[in-house]
Formats: sequence, C-alpha cells, structure tokens
Amino acid sequence: MKKLLIATTNPGKLAEIKRFLGDLPVKLVSLSDVGILDIVEETGKTFEENAILKAKYYCQKSGLPTLADDGGFEIDALGGQPGVKSHRWIHGDREDTDEELIAYTLEKLKGLPQAERGAQLRLVLALVFPDGRQYTVEEKTRGVVAEKPSEHRTIGFPYRSLLFLPEINKYYDHDLLTPEETEQFNHRKRALDRLKPLLKQSLTRTDSI
Repeated sequence: MKKLLIATTNPGKLAEIKRFLGDLPVKLVSLSDVGILDIVEETGKTFEENAILKAKYYCQKSGLPTLADDGGFEIDALGGQPGVKSHRWIHGDREDTDEELIAYTLEKLKGLPQAERGAQLRLVLALVFPDGRQYTVEEKTRGVVAEKPSEHRTIGFPYRSLLFLPEINKYYDHDLLTPEETEQFNHRKRALDRLKPLLKQSLTRTDSI
C-alpha cells in the first residue's frame, strides 16, 4: 500500500486528518512513523507560504507525498489577528498554551458586543509530491468569539473553545457537532474533501511514489 506523510507535530490535528482521510486506499504515516524529528521554522508571512514550506521540506526529507497545513484564528475587530501568529501570539519566543490563548483572546475582546465579535478559523492545506507537483486548498469557518469559553477542550485547538456558531447555537468543536454539522462546518474536513479526488488519482499512479 502506498504512503502519504501527514506532516504535523500536533497530535490532535494528526488524529483529525487521519479520521477524515481514513477511507483512502493509502497508508497514512506520521513524522514519527518515518523517524523524522526535525521541526521546520515557519518563516512564511501567510498560511499558504507556511503550508507549502512544511510540505516541501518533509517531502524532500522523506521521499513521500506529503500533506501539511497551516492555519489560525482571525478576529475581525483585531484586524485579522492573531493570524499566522495564532500559537505564538502572546510570548513570541515559544508556543503559548491553550489556556493562555483562551484567556488572552477573551481579555482582548472584553466588553465588545456580539455584533463586533466576528471571527474565523482559516487554513491552507498543501500537498507536495516527490516529482515537484504541489497543490493547495483553502477553507474557513466563520462565527463569533463567545464571551465565555466552552467547558469542553480539545488539546491543540484552543480557539475551538471560543468560536461560537450562532446558526446552530453550538461551539465549533468536533466532539460537540453531529456528523451532519461536521460535514457542513469543519473547515479541515471540507479542505480534505476537495483534495481527495486528486489524492485518489495521484496515488494510483505507478510513478507517484
């Protein structure tokens, strides 16, 4: 069975990608599965630049078709912050903890009415093949920043405890959504679904790996 490298060090993200790609006729492997311990410095100024940077690096390192993504939280009232700095928004020199980010976001928006608390989670997926082919897709999920976080936490996804979806009256959290709601709202699933036809076609080619 052919392999696809999922290039992320976030265990929550890895599990979600594996779940959404589980129906593909391909073996999904992680960085640790192939013995890669390197951490790529994300020097891009956009989600797309960072996603491509990571996918290219790990593809060259492993010799496998590689899927990577980059994304973050964008708050309207803060001009799109934190954006590409979503996990280093507070300290800069290290990744902030989930609880630090939740508390910091709420403090930043303290006192703002719901009409001014618009926000979105946005991501770019990059798929790179050893022969140099590369593809990207982008998706987002919009909602509002709740005044209080959800009591539920998903490790590695702090902003999902904050993004509230008024149309279904729920926080944006995979464990809280029905399968139908996940199909409609999960931005990573929608992005992966757009890549699936390409993956199926490419991974059946004898020269794709």
